[in-house]
Amino acid sequence: MGVFASTDDPDATGHEQVVFCQDKQTGLKAIIGIYSTALGPALGGTRFYPYASEEAALADVLDLSRGMAYKNALAGLDLGGGKAVIWGDPEQIKSEALLRAYGRFVQSLGGRYYTACDVGTYVPDMDVIARETRYVTGRSVEHGGAGDSSILTAWGVFQGMRAAAEQVWGVPTLHGRRVGVAGLGKVGKYLVGHLLDDGAEVVATDVNPRALEWARTTHPQVTLVDDTSALVAADIDVYAPCALGGALNDDTVAVLRAKVIAGAANNQLAHPGVEKLLADRGILYAPDYVVNAGGVIQVADEIEGFDFERAKLRATGIYDTTREILRLAEADGIPPAVAADRLAERRMAEVGRLRTIHLR
Repeated sequence: MGVFASTDDPDATGHEQVVFCQDKQTGLKAIIGIYSTALGPALGGTRFYPYASEEAALADVLDLSRGMAYKNALAGLDLGGGKAVIWGDPEQIKSEALLRAYGRFVQSLGGRYYTACDVGTYVPDMDVIARETRYVTGRSVEHGGAGDSSILTAWGVFQGMRAAAEQVWGVPTLHGRRVGVAGLGKVGKYLVGHLLDDGAEVVATDVNPRALEWARTTHPQVTLVDDTSALVAADIDVYAPCALGGALNDDTVAVLRAKVIAGAANNQLAHPGVEKLLADRGILYAPDYVVNAGGVIQVADEIEGFDFERAKLRATGIYDTTREILRLAEADGIPPAVAADRLAERRMAEVGRLRTIHLR
C-alpha cells in the first residue's frame, strides 16, 4: 500500500485524528479528518476536487469534518463528525484502482470513519470503494444502500427554509416568495422541484451549461441569470447557496437583497464575522449544517438497514430543529449559528459523557 501518515494531536488541529493517504501508482492523494467520535463513529462524505494546493485540501477537510460533527449532533444521530478529500481532478484521475486504494485506507481506520458521497463522488463510486471496506454508506439500491442522498438533502433544506420563512413572514411556506438557487447540481435540482410545488417563484444559476439546459427543459418557468453575482443582486426573498462553500462574504452581504438565507452548501460563511454583517442588515441565516442534514440522515440510515420512509420522517424533523434554533437565537439575542453550536455542543457533551459509564 502507499504512504499512510496520521496525527492524533488535538492541540494541533482541534481534531481527534487527521490521516494523510497516498498511493503513487493510482495517483491517490487523500486526507481523512476525524473531528469527533463523542457520539459514535465519524460519518461524512468524500470530496474529490482539484485543490490548488495540499494546504487548501487540508483546510477544507478540517472545516468540513468539524461541520459534520455539529451537523450529525443536531440531526439526532449517534454518529460523530468526519470528512475526507481526494486531491485531484476526478475527470482526469478517478479510476477503479484509485477508489479501491482509498477504500483500503478507510478500512484501516477500523470503523472510526464511515464515508459517503460528496462533491465529485457518486453512488457508483461508493459501490467500488465498498469492495475494499465495509465502512461505506450512500451505496446503490442494488447493493442495499439508500441511493442518491441528494434527495433527502434537498427535502431537508426545503424544511429548514420553511421554518425560516415562518420566522420572518409568519407562515411556513414559500408560496408567493421569490427564491434564488445558486447551483443546480445534485441537490439544487431537487430543491427547485420542492419550491415550485410549494408555489414559489425560482431564479437560478449554475456554472455548468448542462445544468442550465436541464433547467430550461425540465422547468421552463425558472428564470435563469448569468452568474451568482447577478443572482445575489436580484430581487429575491430567499437566497439558497447550493454549490461550494464560502458563498457568503463581505461583498455578497453588501448587495444581497434577500431576507432569508437557507441553502445546501457546506461552510457558507467565508469568515466568522459574516453572520454579524447579515444580522446587521436584518437577513436571517439558517445555519447550513442544520438545514442540509437530510443527506447524512439518509445515508446514516443504511447502517441499521435502509428504510426511506423512516429516513424521510427524520429529515422532515429539520423543520422543527431549525425552528427551535431560530427561536432560541431570537430569545437569547444571539446569531442562529451560535444557538445551533450551543445545542450541538451540549448534546456532544451530555451524550458523549455516557461513554465514561463502563459496561462489562
